[in-house]
Amino acid sequence: MVTIPEASSHVLQLNRATKIYPGAFGPAVDRLTLSLAQGEIMSILGPSGCGKTTTLRLIAGFETLEEGEVSLGGQVVSTKHHLVPPEKREVAMVFQDYALFPHLTVAKNIAFGLRKMDSSLRRERVATVLELLDMGWLADRYPHQISGGQQQRVALGRALAPKPVVVLLDEPFSNLDASMRGQMRREVQAILRREGATAILVTHDQQEALSFADTIAVMNQGRLEQLGTPEDIYHRPASSFVASFIGHASFIPARVDGEELVTEIGRLSYSGNHRVSEAVVMIRPDDVMITPDESGPGTIVSREFHGSRNFYFIRLASGATIRSRLPSTQVYPVGTRVRVEPTPNANAILFPSSQQGLRPKDEPVLSPDDEDIC
Repeated sequence: MVTIPEASSHVLQLNRATKIYPGAFGPAVDRLTLSLAQGEIMSILGPSGCGKTTTLRLIAGFETLEEGEVSLGGQVVSTKHHLVPPEKREVAMVFQDYALFPHLTVAKNIAFGLRKMDSSLRRERVATVLELLDMGWLADRYPHQISGGQQQRVALGRALAPKPVVVLLDEPFSNLDASMRGQMRREVQAILRREGATAILVTHDQQEALSFADTIAVMNQGRLEQLGTPEDIYHRPASSFVASFIGHASFIPARVDGEELVTEIGRLSYSGNHRVSEAVVMIRPDDVMITPDESGPGTIVSREFHGSRNFYFIRLASGATIRSRLPSTQVYPVGTRVRVEPTPNANAILFPSSQQGLRPKDEPVLSPDDEDIC
């Protein structure tokens, strides 16, 4: 497991950063506070329009603040009345379309940000980056002569060459085909680790965020919903929004009875410190078992085949719908009556009834390998 450095080594800090676009219904970014440690990789995750890219643009210096401040390397670079221009921030960006110069070779693309460096030092740094990328053999090729994945590595190498304070990656894998996306995600992460780079990945793909980052910032309508490790975000969501957006989740009414929850699928132990009598409980599909039973309280209303798994949607007697994930060999027709039970070690998360209905407007975006996110 990656150890995140102490707060004293933070290289990026946003303190109540707020951005409001003229004529907008509300802030694009609303009093956002977070920090990034040296060598840490963070992902900013959320649905379309939640403020992810605007946050990246505030860090890069492409947008101004209405409130708060942005600091890089201990220096304040943005306030409402002060803006250090992008070219003086030691921040590098990797865009969706890579933005390589078509008339320059791979080596010259990487060298582009090193123009003020002594020529011998520049050649040495380019050689180091080419070795880091394992692309020395392609140094004299032009962008149109290499694959999309190789172009992405060149774009990353160009960003890393000047040794920036932080690397910003804006949906960098979205232009790759499905078969390449997972491979490139692993390669880019490995390159960042070897270089010891500090980076932020912006994405709306939950698998990307969970597998790529040390910490995840989940945003919703410009605000930070939760900041934590991938494991915390998935297993201990702070709100029903986070629970719904990260992986698949079902919500059913619950009544607290001592250390257990009474639900229509049975009794559950639960995580959380809520002291309420009426609540909703979140449960993941892997924690729900179904068994054909003509007198059972559930009815299968839909089945989705996901290769190695089947996803079942079951309507309960109350009218609520719950999901169950089973091996692909367990095939039951739509309309089958079933008994619905929690697994013995089911991890249920309790939320107050007041949070019911606080769901993402967008369905989570799933990658081809998302069957591992239940």
